[in-house]
Parts: sequence; C-alpha cells; structure tokens
Amino acid sequence: MSDSDGSNEDIDDAALADEWAAALEQQEVEEDMPGAVAAPLDDLMAQADAAPSSMPVAGADNPNLDVILDIPVTLTMEVGSTQINIRNLLQLNQGSVIELDRLAGEPLDVLVNGTLIAHGEVVVVNEKFGIRLTDVISPSERIKKLG
Repeated sequence: MSDSDGSNEDIDDAALADEWAAALEQQEVEEDMPGAVAAPLDDLMAQADAAPSSMPVAGADNPNLDVILDIPVTLTMEVGSTQINIRNLLQLNQGSVIELDRLAGEPLDVLVNGTLIAHGEVVVVNEKFGIRLTDVISPSERIKKLG
C-alpha cells in the first residue's frame, strides 16, 4: 500500500483478513438473496469508515475491495500427508519411501494460506507441472471453515 507521497504503510493483517471474510460473506448473501441488504455489509462499511485514509472507500453503498486484490497469498497443492515419529524421521535418507494417507489417483487438495479451497489433478503444460481444478469449495463452505 502506498499513500499520496509514495511511502509504504503497514496494514494490520488481522484487519485485512476480517475484511476479506466479511466480503466473502457479503458475496454469499448477495448470491442467496439478490438485492437484499445484510448486516455483514454494515459491519464492513463500519470497518471501512474506521480504516486509515490509505484504504479508500468508493462510496457509501459500495466498499472498494481493490485494496485486497494485491495481497499475496500462498497457494499449496497437497498430495497427501502422514505422521511419523522423530526416530523414523531421522532415519530417512535419499531413496526412502514414505507412505501417504491418500490413494493413487485421488484428487489433490488446493489450499490458500492453509485453507482448503478446491480439489484438482496434476497436469503437465510446457514441461511444467500445473493443476486442473476439478471441484471448487463454495464460498459459504470456505467461510464456515474460517470460523
């Protein structure tokens, strides 16, 4: 973020996460009840009114969510997991095989900052690995997992 003179300001990560969750909740409400005004929008607007001037608000009825669009997140594809004790961990070396809790052919989990958002399958494009999303978790389910 930068203000009018171009200097960087630190923004509280927790406040941004709260705004993100409120925005997703508002999107869910709008999808379920078009045209309805809900309390989460009022909460989001109250947060925007209390926010520093570097966090612009487009208007009284429409919060400017552009402020969160450039926030970096970590996207992770999880093949599987397992638990082992430290003794076995210390015995691992090159060529060791670790059994995972997932069967071959099962979809991978796609996580954003540790939160499951989708399932997918591995693809190779121009000699690079990628993932094709096969099932995306609905915004309402994602919000339930946040709380």
